[in-house]
Order: sequence, then C-alpha cells, then structure tokens
Amino acid sequence: MKKITTWILIADGARARIAQNDGPQRGVTWAFDKDIEGENLPGSEFNNDRAGRSFDRMGQGRHAMEPRTDPRRDAKRMFAHDIAAFLDRHAAKGSYDRLIIAAPPKSLGDLREALSPSVRKVVSAELNKDLTHLPIGDLANHLGSVLDV
Repeated sequence: MKKITTWILIADGARARIAQNDGPQRGVTWAFDKDIEGENLPGSEFNNDRAGRSFDRMGQGRHAMEPRTDPRRDAKRMFAHDIAAFLDRHAAKGSYDRLIIAAPPKSLGDLREALSPSVRKVVSAELNKDLTHLPIGDLANHLGSVLDV
C-alpha cells in the first residue's frame, strides 16, 4: 500500500511553514528547514510619501487624495499567490498527496483564491486558525480533528 503524505500549510499574511505527516500515528515533522517569508514591513514603510493633492470639484479648496488600494493588503495577497505557486510546483512533482491549510480568515481566503485547480483537489481540510507561532510539538494537538497524528 502506498504511503500517503499529507502536507500541513501553516500560514498568515507574511509567513508560512509546511509540516508533513506520513500516515496515521506517524506524528508531524517540518517538511523544510526554513519558513517561507513574504514582506512584513511596518506601516511606516508603506505609503511613506505624502498623499497627492487635488482641487475640489466646486470651489477653491484642496484635499489629500487617498490611495485606491491598501499596499499592505496587496502584499499579503501577493504572498498568497507565491505560496500557491510553490504548492503547485510541489504537487506536480508528487511531493504530497493531501493538503491541510491552517491560516487566519483573510489569509485563508487569499489562499483559496490563489490555489490552482490541481491543488484545490488535494485539500482535505481547512482550519481557520493562526498556528504560525506554535512549536512542532504543539501542532498535533490542533490537528486532531482533521488528521490522525
């Protein structure tokens, strides 16, 4: 019988880590030595220029123009796309058979949007939790409802 490898993606908007389970009662280990990190710049690094100025439609007044998008939010969406591309490459190689995703609500939504159809097919569970700061030993306690570790 073929061994089923399950990857557990633990992510937030700027950091991700992948744990691995090789079957029932086999525990969880880190699949890679390093975290995958995106840009997590402080707010002062985004929009550090003054807002542009514009004339009022009526009258002589001027006011600041607000940006149409939130650069910090855009960076988190871009990070989700990077993670999705990483997962897609490894799915094509056969690195894992099933995928569990644990992420906070916004990050989970960004990942759902970014995943390719081939990766979506192997997603077996989603956890609406931020587990990025947990040590590997505590991770199994949070996965009990979706994985026999």
